[in-house]
Amino acid sequence: MISIGQSVTDLERSDRLRQTTLDCYVAAIQDAAHYAIELEEATTGDYRRYLETLAAEVSGANPANLSGSRGTFRGLLRDYRDKAAKFIGDLREELTGGARALEEILRSLSQSDGDHEVRLRTSIERLREISNSPAGAEVREAVLETSDSIGRSVEEMRKAHDLSIAQFQMEIHMLHKRIDGLEMAAMIDSLSKLFTRGEMEERIRTAAAECYALLLIRAAGVRAAEVRFGAAVSGELAAAFGKRLRNCLPPDATLGRWGPEEFVAKVGIAKREAFTASKWVTENLSGAYSCLLEGKTVRPSLQVSVAVVDRDAGEPPQRTCARIAEFFRKK
Repeated sequence: MISIGQSVTDLERSDRLRQTTLDCYVAAIQDAAHYAIELEEATTGDYRRYLETLAAEVSGANPANLSGSRGTFRGLLRDYRDKAAKFIGDLREELTGGARALEEILRSLSQSDGDHEVRLRTSIERLREISNSPAGAEVREAVLETSDSIGRSVEEMRKAHDLSIAQFQMEIHMLHKRIDGLEMAAMIDSLSKLFTRGEMEERIRTAAAECYALLLIRAAGVRAAEVRFGAAVSGELAAAFGKRLRNCLPPDATLGRWGPEEFVAKVGIAKREAFTASKWVTENLSGAYSCLLEGKTVRPSLQVSVAVVDRDAGEPPQRTCARIAEFFRKK
């Protein structure tokens, strides 16, 4: 016989476990907001506000909404990760520019120092020679005192100059160390980079003697996402598609965005393998993508189609580019 008391105890234990799990989930969202790395004030402020709103919604959520919150939480983390990568990339460029400027200053100081010092020391020696020539005692004393004063000033200038150079060298060394660290931190962003149409055309021109396959990909739905949700969601959708496309192609593939919904992949594989890859891309990259709109998850869809162009080494690169443009015009 089933004990009612035992059933009630099990139910209470299950409810406590459910509540504890929910509390941990809410705490994880709140901690993600609290311990976020500070970027720009507006970016970090929005991120924390969206997470705090999500935590408040989750606290009293029903099971259906609770399940849906996972996508929003993941999307917020991904979006902040991407913004942090861009922030680090911009900072890296600023630091690189600062290091170059310091090196230029150091080079200029090194080149100009010898000239001025030689001229000053020559003038001092000339003054000392004049002081030893037959002249009045007062003139000799004044000239000698002046030359000694200039000599001391030159020595102090040299010491200050050497100290400045040492400080510049230390600052350049520190900048290079920070740049190296930022290069590693920005690796995710550089790996997912999509070339522009012009850059892709240039790479096709420089690979005129190679045999490779071209995957011509249309991701229908990017424009519709812009109309419905705005440019930010449309950009995030295109970037998410580009990253997924990058992950399913060989590491040495060259990937570019030819137009708003058009993508080109230059892959060094045989035509048969290219057809297999195109089928996989079509089947697995079509569908809904999770994007963020003011801290909420929206799911615009893409319908992906792929064509394979087998290009041999004898075809002029201008003809290859023309075939790509012609294909996308007809679609």
